[in-house]
Amino acid sequence: MDGSFLKAKVVEFPRNVIAGHDVLGNVREVCVNNHSGRVGTLITGDKTLKAAGEAVLGYMDGYDIDTCIVGNATAENVEAASKQVTEYGSDFILAVGGGSKIDIAKIVSKDLNLPFISIPTSCAHDGIASNRASLKSKDGSKSISSASPLGVIADTGIISQAPHRLLASGCADVISNLTAIKDWDFARRLKGEPMSRSAYALSRYAAESIIEDSDLIRPDLEESVWVAIKPIIISGFSMCIANSSRPTSGSEHMISHTIDLKYPGRALHGEQCGVASIISMYLHGGDWEMIRDALSNIGAPTTAKGLGLTAEEMIDAITHAHEIRPDRFTILGETGVTAEAAQTVAEATGVI
Repeated sequence: MDGSFLKAKVVEFPRNVIAGHDVLGNVREVCVNNHSGRVGTLITGDKTLKAAGEAVLGYMDGYDIDTCIVGNATAENVEAASKQVTEYGSDFILAVGGGSKIDIAKIVSKDLNLPFISIPTSCAHDGIASNRASLKSKDGSKSISSASPLGVIADTGIISQAPHRLLASGCADVISNLTAIKDWDFARRLKGEPMSRSAYALSRYAAESIIEDSDLIRPDLEESVWVAIKPIIISGFSMCIANSSRPTSGSEHMISHTIDLKYPGRALHGEQCGVASIISMYLHGGDWEMIRDALSNIGAPTTAKGLGLTAEEMIDAITHAHEIRPDRFTILGETGVTAEAAQTVAEATGVI
């Protein structure tokens, strides 16, 4: 009838999330419980196959599993993986590796409408449980819609064997949520952009959890992974709820993507977002010192030098960041900040 309530929303979450010590052996049970078929493809890399992929294959008794070795998350590698999965006739995908391997699996999963299970060997960013993937090209990185994992198996013992820098980067990525949600609320107030309060709350909770426990995140400690893994996963959930990267990606990510485009290979994604969030929080008039101190506690960079950038390169990235996503309104505004303003902010925060 007229005036009836017509709104509806679909949110896809992982059905099973298993995190902790020595949980890799649950992979077969997760596959059985999810009725995902008996033929699958393991998407992984050369190093991650040895780190965890071979162990996963050893647990899959009674299953027919093909192995697909991939590199970075590029359109070419996605196409090659999709072709191999299709030709093998797989019913599901096991993604074993870091961000790029899981991103490829996410995209293939969505394109082929196949379920996939995320099995991270490191946590360099917050994408292990999200429905967003980062696709790399000569024009930089681009966040695109992808499949949400059917399950997540995060073995803290395996993840703790990865270099601490990767975990610190993942934590920095989550900490940068604080400026992403400020940008989101800023866009709501000034542009009337819709905002999911539940996604906002989860994103904020994840960031604040990392900050509160930043003193506990140290190298060579499995307990540090245990402290960090829940907020990293919850940060991914916030993107599933919003069906967008908005709750975790704002002006700080635009600065990071500009660095990727202009000065690739200098630092990790999360490291760049962490330093950029210091800049963004200063522009918002917020507690940028809290972000800086938390990054320092976990061993992540807090300066341009720590990212392998000169002062001039950092200023250049800040001044051109608004060009990355003109559709996403942030504290950078529609015309960006001047080089003089960027230098003032970077000097005031100690970034340069």
